[in-house]
Parts: sequence; structure tokens; C-alpha cells
Amino acid sequence: MYVGNLTYAVTSDELKELFSAYGTVKEATVIERKGFGFVEMSTPEEAEKAKTALDGKDYQGRNMKVDEARPPKERGSSSGGGRDNNSWGGGGGAGKSRGGFGGGNRY
Repeated sequence: MYVGNLTYAVTSDELKELFSAYGTVKEATVIERKGFGFVEMSTPEEAEKAKTALDGKDYQGRNMKVDEARPPKERGSSSGGGRDNNSWGGGGGAGKSRGGFGGGNRY
């Protein structure tokens, strides 16, 4: 499961302890300095129980987001030309500019 909106101070051990109240935690990993992590429970039923109980719950001053982990979206080819939907783009047409980091360049 994906666990988001964590404080940067949360450790993998703390995440494992938190989720263990809802079943056996096979693995808990916090992505350092990113504010999110992943938890693997022993059964889908335990995972659903933890998700139901913890999604939106305040943990260390922040409301956690708990959801099914999904594989990252493909970014398309890097052969150049055009912009894809993952670009950080500035500008737009007909008064719909959303700002951004300029011109679709990735940094």
C-alpha cells in the first residue's frame, strides 16, 4: 500500500508499528525525505482493514493518505519532439495558463 503525507521524520520502523495493529506487516519502507512510503501486509484483508482505519487519520500532525500502491505511469519515449502529459509546462492557450516551470523543459 502507498502511505502518503507523512512527516519527513517518520521512520520505517514507526510505520511498521502503526500498521501492525491491523495485521502482520511483511515490509514497511519510508522513502527518505519524500514524505511517503509503502507497506506490505500479509493478506489483502489485513491491508483493507489498515487502509480503512488509517486513511485520513492524523499521524504526527499530518493526515495520512493510505491507498493501494500502483505501478508508476510510463513516461513515453525520450526520443525528443513534442510534449507529453508529464511535462512541467508553462503557458497554455486562450487564457488558460497555469504557470509552471517554463516551456515544458524538465529539470
